[in-house]
Amino acid sequence: MPYATLDQLTDRFGEQMLVSLTDRAAVATGSIDMDVVDRALADTDAEIDGFLRPRYMLPLAEVPPLIADLALAVAIYKLHRYEPDPKIQKDYELARRSLEGISRGAMRIPAAGIEPETSDGTGARMTDRERPFTETNMKGFI
Repeated sequence: MPYATLDQLTDRFGEQMLVSLTDRAAVATGSIDMDVVDRALADTDAEIDGFLRPRYMLPLAEVPPLIADLALAVAIYKLHRYEPDPKIQKDYELARRSLEGISRGAMRIPAAGIEPETSDGTGARMTDRERPFTETNMKGFI
């Protein structure tokens, strides 16, 4: 299941912008090139999966709204062949920081049942014998 769709891209950024970004034929067709969009959406999914994989079981059963929003920002950035508009650049950088936060665990996706099972431990566990030298048996030496 893709994190973003052509309909969502068109709704957010407009058909004219998508035509200008994807119509790369030698003779302009004046329509959205689905191959270019599909490639950008696949690249977006791969990038997001790379951030989600350490914390969440993939594929996600349903796409949370936060991930869909981040996917739109990443996809429109990836559709640009040249330097994007500063707003698109800023949105992409913000999306990357958000994905890094999700990957580190600083942010959580608002969806139930998608985090992998974890142990209740807090880290390293020590299972060694008792200390041979303690305050009581070292009395007089300390």
